Amino acid sequence: MANDRLRAVGERDAGSVVTLVDSDVLLDVFTEDPRWSEWSAEALAAARDVGVLVINPIVYAEVSVRFAAVEELDEALPAADFLREELPYPGGFLASKAYLRYRSNTGAKCSPIADFYVGAHAAVCRYRLLTRDAARYRTYFPKLALVTPDR
Repeated sequence: MANDRLRAVGERDAGSVVTLVDSDVLLDVFTEDPRWSEWSAEALAAARDVGVLVINPIVYAEVSVRFAAVEELDEALPAADFLREELPYPGGFLASKAYLRYRSNTGAKCSPIADFYVGAHAAVCRYRLLTRDAARYRTYFPKLALVTPDR
């Protein structure tokens, strides 16, 4: 599992790099995705080497579909490896604006607003976002620092 490759989170320095981890990366590792698990595991370890990993309730919920019990999920995402943060209210505002732009661009509702909240959380907190969904985040959060397979 992912935490086999991660070390416990120590004290957080004021200047440390903070990376919000998107659910797709975690699910790659937990499901041992044949295409993405290696990249995702290495990217998680590299992000942990330079700073702190963060998840929020949306990521937690999206990853939970892979687990039968909350205890299993908490074991897979230990607080010692992943700081758990609440969703920032300014992120809700930014997420809604990005979602409205998405809806006006596509005319369809293919992505839930929760997906935009993950990007907004990283953006308002000035975190990096570790994700495989580079196109959406680059389109709707152009100033957001991304860690993606193409970078």
